[in-house]
Amino acid sequence: MANPASKKFRAIIVGGGVAGLVASHTFSKAGIEHIVLERGSEAAPPTGASIAIYPHGARILQQLGILEQTKAIADPLEDGATNRWPDGSPVQWSDLWRYVRENHGTELMLLERRGYLEVLWQNLPDKSKVLFNKKVANIVENDDGVEVFLSDGTSEKGDIVVGADGVHSTVREKMWERANRLEPGIIDVKEKKGFGPGEPQMKNELSVVYNKGHSFLLGTQPRRCFYFVFQRVKEPWTRYNRPRYTQEDAEKMAADVADMSVSDTMVFGELWQKRWRGAVVDIEEGVLNRWFYGRTVLVGDTAHKITPNMALGGNSGMESVVVLTNLLHRTLASTSPSKPSHDALTQAFQAYQDQRLPRMRHIMKFSRLITRTQAWDNWFLKMVSIWVLPYLPERKLANDLGEIIRKAPMLDFVPLGDWDEGLMEWEDMKQEKKPKRNGAVGMERRPAQIVPASLLG
Repeated sequence: MANPASKKFRAIIVGGGVAGLVASHTFSKAGIEHIVLERGSEAAPPTGASIAIYPHGARILQQLGILEQTKAIADPLEDGATNRWPDGSPVQWSDLWRYVRENHGTELMLLERRGYLEVLWQNLPDKSKVLFNKKVANIVENDDGVEVFLSDGTSEKGDIVVGADGVHSTVREKMWERANRLEPGIIDVKEKKGFGPGEPQMKNELSVVYNKGHSFLLGTQPRRCFYFVFQRVKEPWTRYNRPRYTQEDAEKMAADVADMSVSDTMVFGELWQKRWRGAVVDIEEGVLNRWFYGRTVLVGDTAHKITPNMALGGNSGMESVVVLTNLLHRTLASTSPSKPSHDALTQAFQAYQDQRLPRMRHIMKFSRLITRTQAWDNWFLKMVSIWVLPYLPERKLANDLGEIIRKAPMLDFVPLGDWDEGLMEWEDMKQEKKPKRNGAVGMERRPAQIVPASLLG
């Protein structure tokens, strides 16, 4: 049975992963009525490996009031980053994470994805807004709102749908169907072919092992080790013909690389034997050209998927949620007490896409280059990894990352609070002179208010 239509603006968030739960937090901060529909049966399932929280992600968590809870289950990387030859011997070492901390005032945190989801879930302002075992069957939209029909026979009504259901998104599929039915050709065929592939004795570091056609990535900590084996697929595929992998596939892939070195003292087989869990998953990449249509808007991996070698995917998803929340918060404030019109929502969604699209294309290209260099994808990148990267200034990668980090958004209606300054200034922070009581001039730091012209007037 459908819930009754509400006179208050209501968002339906589909997907209860990182992007969906962060959206519940930010929408709560913005006073946006919402519901989260998760197809799974629990908030923090034992799937996925690790997630890295960069300083720009930490700023968002600080605004949400859950940074300290996240730090409590994370181990900061303290022993730098090491690039290794195929035999495991080091070719280059950098004190990368110290430079990140110096540049931005806080360290990079590496933690289990399941643990991070648990923090997001346990600290939600209202857990009743998250419904489990809710699989989307259909989405019906009209000028007045939207209704999401679920496989259990129920439905939810609202004003917009936020697709946070990941790279194999049902919401995106339904959005494409409606767009091409009403405006044939508006979703280019190329868009639909996107998102294809393109231990205690170890240090607390991030380590990369080069090899031809594949690479190892290890985030080692005193209590655990997160590891990835990247292999190039033999043939490109799309979302419609992607392969399905079994545990037997994982065992075979692990056996193929079991004797290969992951450090100067250990081979991969030793890690695999001690695993808690392991699986073969697709590493998709792609950034859509269109992130919304009608009353449906996409966030996180649903709109942009990048390779994980630089661990920027989770942070990017949080960024998208934040930008969308900022724009909806402003739009709702400008139309209160009435609901925003269809045109007002379109303007907000267009501004969201315009802000996020160039940045995500840049981040995807950056991550793609790192991934292919580490796997020696061609002779040129192999030469770069051997003869160029080791001789670059030691802070080069940290500063390149810094340009990405410092340009990241945060909520523009929630104070940041105390934050240690770094060497690189955040782009969205402006210093305003504020007279003190004694007549001296003080400085106040606050988020810059970036208002799209399409919402003014």
